[in-house]
Amino acid sequence: MDGQTANAAAAGAALTPLELTGRARTHVRMVARFGCALHPLAAEALQDMRAAAEVAGIELHPVSGFRDFWRQLAIWNGKWNGERTLLDARGVPLEAATLTAAQRIAAILNWSALPGASRHHWGSDCDVIDRRALAPGASVDLLPADYEPGGRFARLGEWLAMHAAEHGFFRPYDADRGGVRPEPWHLSFAPVASGALAALDAAVLREALADAELAGKDIVLERLPELHARYVAAVAAPPAAALAAAAFNRAARPA
Repeated sequence: MDGQTANAAAAGAALTPLELTGRARTHVRMVARFGCALHPLAAEALQDMRAAAEVAGIELHPVSGFRDFWRQLAIWNGKWNGERTLLDARGVPLEAATLTAAQRIAAILNWSALPGASRHHWGSDCDVIDRRALAPGASVDLLPADYEPGGRFARLGEWLAMHAAEHGFFRPYDADRGGVRPEPWHLSFAPVASGALAALDAAVLREALADAELAGKDIVLERLPELHARYVAAVAAPPAAALAAAAFNRAARPA
């Protein structure tokens, strides 16, 4: 492990188990200009990236930042119970009542994390849009097609592919690895997220879920090692450029 990677891992590993699993928010701060809470290092880097995107005519804006355990729990239970829209791997709506417990778990985890396992708990991750490309009154539905050629956020998608790493960010869900579906809107700040992912093992996650009123809890806990491997650990590795750029940008700032 080189110095840059070691420093990055230390930033995320410094999070406590409560912070890693979204049961504390002592590691994040509300950022008024973004309208969400983020880890201070991620917020600083995001502001730098936002300024660079503005030069290209893109108004990069996060629509989701830190999300706590209980918010993620409500999302999970709502989807399990059919109170929230449940989608298959292609984005087609499903009827929760027609699915087995194992099928419900798979459907939820296509697009939503287990409580305690969301990268949004770390304050390092955010979902971004080009607010300038959003029509007045239009809803913000995060759909892969919006970031593909011809989509309303296609320019943002292309710009991020070229420049996100320069500011320390990468897309953890860049491709189908048999777990979470690709999410071109989801950005992760490498220096915090890389260490956090290493620290969030199945044992930490099991402890977070132990007393939670989680729908389908028995089967989730029974399958937790498998679910962790497939839906938590199976993500893109941060590119060396993202780790190097973030380290350089911090070092270059005046004290």
